[in-house]
Amino acid sequence: MTWGEDHELVARIVAVQDTRAFGELIRRHQSHVRNFLRKLSGDMSAADDLAQDCFMRAWDKLHTYSGSGTFIGWLLKIAYTTFLQSKRKSKRYAEILEQVGHVSEAESRTYAVQADEVTDLDKFLAVLSEEERAIMVMSYACGLSHREISEATSMPVGSVKSVIFRGKEKIRTSFDIKDHQHG
Repeated sequence: MTWGEDHELVARIVAVQDTRAFGELIRRHQSHVRNFLRKLSGDMSAADDLAQDCFMRAWDKLHTYSGSGTFIGWLLKIAYTTFLQSKRKSKRYAEILEQVGHVSEAESRTYAVQADEVTDLDKFLAVLSEEERAIMVMSYACGLSHREISEATSMPVGSVKSVIFRGKEKIRTSFDIKDHQHG
């Protein structure tokens, strides 16, 4: 069986619940989704769990993909939403534990990473807010257009451009990087 474009696979899946076609979509896009979630969460195993959740949600919502944007843009919107929902759940869980007198393990341990495991990109992303980090990863690591990022984040295109500009400025300032265009 030869596989066509993403939108053709989606049509097959929606029409006849073709799990092999969905498997092909996962194969094509899982590394983008996992890498995106790893950069957002900073935790490889959590990112893998979130990616699984993302693909399960994508299966359930596939009928809502209109084909107007790229499939990966649509998929990263689900991944971003999945990430935000997990953050909300973990915050509520930590609050509940705190109320009953426990300190969550995640809150009590520090994020310890071996120095050689931290890439320059990770250092740059660490100075950004969660939203800035997500948008910068979508733009530079995933190669999405401003319009696709706008669709994925439900932000106006102008806001996406502003966040990217501010994110780059924050990185330049934090690491004393000279802008070659401006001096």
